[in-house]
Amino acid sequence: MTRSPLRSRMPPQVAPATDARILDIAAEHIRRHGLARTTVTRIAEEAGMSHANIYRYFPSKEALIEEITASWLKPLEAGLRTIGDAPDPAFDKLERILFAIHRAYRAKLENDAPLFQLFVAAAERDAPIARKHRNRCRLEIQRILEEGTSGGLFVITDMMAAKALVIDALYRFLSPAGVLLDRGELRTSVERRMQNLIDLLQGALTHGRY
Repeated sequence: MTRSPLRSRMPPQVAPATDARILDIAAEHIRRHGLARTTVTRIAEEAGMSHANIYRYFPSKEALIEEITASWLKPLEAGLRTIGDAPDPAFDKLERILFAIHRAYRAKLENDAPLFQLFVAAAERDAPIARKHRNRCRLEIQRILEEGTSGGLFVITDMMAAKALVIDALYRFLSPAGVLLDRGELRTSVERRMQNLIDLLQGALTHGRY
């Protein structure tokens, strides 16, 4: 039988990777039913496989939940590295990174609150995914502080103290729990408060107070 010319030009349908499909199903279960009522067995049923097969991809429910959180934090972390690699002045990059972190958290809270709550819980118990993400954010902040110091923009004599100053000053806006506390406040109002603190940081970093 002669194949239709139109059909022959159509690209083949590619099935999504099994692990990504499992993550999508698990995330949707959490959105609909909450974490406590989400089970590996129910996820497996919807995926059309045995629960033992789920464990081939994720060794535990906890590992599955962590990977759901990682799936939206990884693009943020990649974005922070891009900012850090940019040719902008160091303080501009520092400001951009701090706002990028805050805005990504706020957007996740506003658009996907059940999954943001997973991140809040992970941070509260210092779960590996929260710890790794926190360390990656701090690494990018330190990298910019070091760049600014070597370029003469910042006057820093104690790098660890300067990094702690940035993190402590912006903690309310960079911690998932802090972002959750400001949920009912207008985004413009929150960012105005954040900008005020960043302006104070600039004075401290450029006038050799650390």
